Amino acid sequence: MRGVAILGSTGSIGLSTLDVVARHPERYRVVALSANTDVDGMFAQCTRFGPELVAMADAGSARELARRLADAGSRIEVMSGADGLEAVATHPQASDLMAAIVGAAGVLPTLAAVRLGRRILLANKESLVMAGGLFMAAVEQHGAELLPIDSEHNAVFQCLPADFRRGLETVGVRHILLTASGGPFRERSLEELHAVTPEQACAHPNWDMGRKISVDSATMMNKGLEVIEARWLFDAGADRIRVVVHPQSVIHSMVQYADGSVLAQLGNPDMRTPIAHALAWPDRHEAGVADLDLFEVARLDFQAPDLARFPCLRLAFDALRGEETAPAVLNAANEVAVARFLDRRLRFTQIAEVVERTLQSYDHGLAESLDGLLETDRAARALAEQHAARLV
Repeated sequence: MRGVAILGSTGSIGLSTLDVVARHPERYRVVALSANTDVDGMFAQCTRFGPELVAMADAGSARELARRLADAGSRIEVMSGADGLEAVATHPQASDLMAAIVGAAGVLPTLAAVRLGRRILLANKESLVMAGGLFMAAVEQHGAELLPIDSEHNAVFQCLPADFRRGLETVGVRHILLTASGGPFRERSLEELHAVTPEQACAHPNWDMGRKISVDSATMMNKGLEVIEARWLFDAGADRIRVVVHPQSVIHSMVQYADGSVLAQLGNPDMRTPIAHALAWPDRHEAGVADLDLFEVARLDFQAPDLARFPCLRLAFDALRGEETAPAVLNAANEVAVARFLDRRLRFTQIAEVVERTLQSYDHGLAESLDGLLETDRAARALAEQHAARLV
């Protein structure tokens, strides 16, 4: 019986994780959960799974949840804010942490669990985009077990040999091929992209995701962040990582070897597959996902990414090849720009403009400490807000 804690339990990854956990009550017990402000969703999860501790993002939501739980006769402890997130991540009975908070807010609590040597199921890519070197050093120092949840990185993990950490070249890997659906605007003209609405950007053709990630997929920034994440997960330089547009989203990623072989992981586009793989690893168990019907799929298409249509992908590769703090600046600027776009205060095509202007105007340096990276994040956000305000 493994104790599972989930950061972001009411989001899409959190809900999928709870679905898989519920299918195997003999193997997993939910011990701690966190959510943003969804009191109704968290109350329902508390009622069903009975965790010992839950945390909400703000004190008001926590008070409301605590009142409702008390009225229901529950003794579940309720916390809020950063302290609550860390308490969930480091719960003494949690052997496994699902890190599924979107954005920079998930970095500190995830690192706290790493320092306890826990198994980390990493869906928060910002932990590696912002602080990849420091994060991986902490994983090694404290003996934590890091398993990727993004479908692409989980696919790569499944296609690599068990000893890949000896070095990709040593084990014969030439390239990591990250697949991308191309999002809903893969064939839109540049003129059409200028008028894209938040509703259109959030309507992904294959995946059911949160609003921020859906916008990132539409700009292909999500793939750019995954490129940076892959650099740290697999110790792969930028020139060893390639992006392949694959509209069907059936091949989740591939690994190309020196002998000419290409290994691919296939499956229906359902996040329960990588979640179940990581929860059960090195074993496998049922995830509730339908078997892939290759006869129904019938064809698999591949294209090179159009960097004129998707400049965010180019910017991510530039950041990876740039100064140490560049990926943290990229991530911060993108979060600011996407939030403004979702609030209708920025056009879709201006997301990349804000990111590029922030990268060009920020005084980059070395990523010497976590506090330094968090200060970089704060400063880059302020700078991105200034650039975004000038574009309105």
